[in-house]
Amino acid sequence: MNLISPESQVTLFFEISLKNGQVIDSNYNKEAATFKIGDGNMLAGFEAVLLGLKAGDKENFELLPEQAFGQSNPSNVQTIARNKFDMELEEGLVVSFKDPSGELPGIVSAFDDQQVTVDFNHPLAGKCLTFKVDIVKVD
Repeated sequence: MNLISPESQVTLFFEISLKNGQVIDSNYNKEAATFKIGDGNMLAGFEAVLLGLKAGDKENFELLPEQAFGQSNPSNVQTIARNKFDMELEEGLVVSFKDPSGELPGIVSAFDDQQVTVDFNHPLAGKCLTFKVDIVKVD
């Protein structure tokens, strides 16, 4: 019986939810996901809790922000002049900005006639997440 190790390829069903039960992502109603541990497709904190599991295991894990998307960083919240936006704005709107590394999404958190506050933190930064997994196969 193969246990999940740093070299494993894993096939699983998963569900990610917030403490209040809101489901963020799930593949239970789709095909199982297959990935290789350490390939960068999954969060390192998520992979770490899978180590030692085997096919047939069903587990629930709570990940702290430091194990998931990190804490929210106040320096990632920027104020930008309103005249830089030629669109209708609303709180929660995701806006894509160009930066040297490519596209950078930000979420409009507040705005008035003069300025717009944009949060560039990951939307799940600062949140504890619950991961539910059903391990299908380990190679």
